[in-house]
Amino acid sequence: MISACLEFLGLGLCVTGTLLVMVACGLPMWKVSAFIDGNIVVAQTIWDGLWMSCVVQSTGQMQCKMHDSVLALTTDLQTSRALTVISAVTGVVGLIVTLAGAQCTNCIGEESVKAKVVSAGGVMFIVAGVFVLVPLCWMANSIISEFYDPMIPSSKKREIGAALYIGWAASAMLLLGGAILCFSRPHDDEKLSYPLKYVPTKPATVNGDYDKRNYV
Repeated sequence: MISACLEFLGLGLCVTGTLLVMVACGLPMWKVSAFIDGNIVVAQTIWDGLWMSCVVQSTGQMQCKMHDSVLALTTDLQTSRALTVISAVTGVVGLIVTLAGAQCTNCIGEESVKAKVVSAGGVMFIVAGVFVLVPLCWMANSIISEFYDPMIPSSKKREIGAALYIGWAASAMLLLGGAILCFSRPHDDEKLSYPLKYVPTKPATVNGDYDKRNYV
């Protein structure tokens, strides 16, 4: 019962984390314009994402434009695109593998094999969490470095957007959920059933007594 609860908890965290990775991948708010030099009220706010850039006017109107060329993007954006998509795909594959070995399904008959399959799914979720964590930290470090660079004008400086925080939450859920799945059920290799061997009964003698050699 405890193993089933841990399995459902880990699976729920991993599914939520995978969905948040997809949300963070699609949101344009990876970089947002910084309000510095006392400019509290500005006419527009700029959002930079993996796939598009958006300009939000003070009137509430928003205009978005897809990135024209992949090769024209910076290295951090190209790497973030690739690793985030790989993380989402790995999470989906991990979900399929985990469901195949879950206690609520009958895809696999042997319990020991099902436990190993669930552990494999947990490892895939951990890998997905690492894949999405790398571009998030890289992007945050790039934003902070450019923010404190005196050579960059104030209009070009950006701050950490909401998509990065969503991605960090997704990474934490994937890592935690994957670890729970890996240790949700022990591998019962030592409890495998071995065939029992019975020694045949010694026949009795003519007098009805057992041969004394049987007791030696």
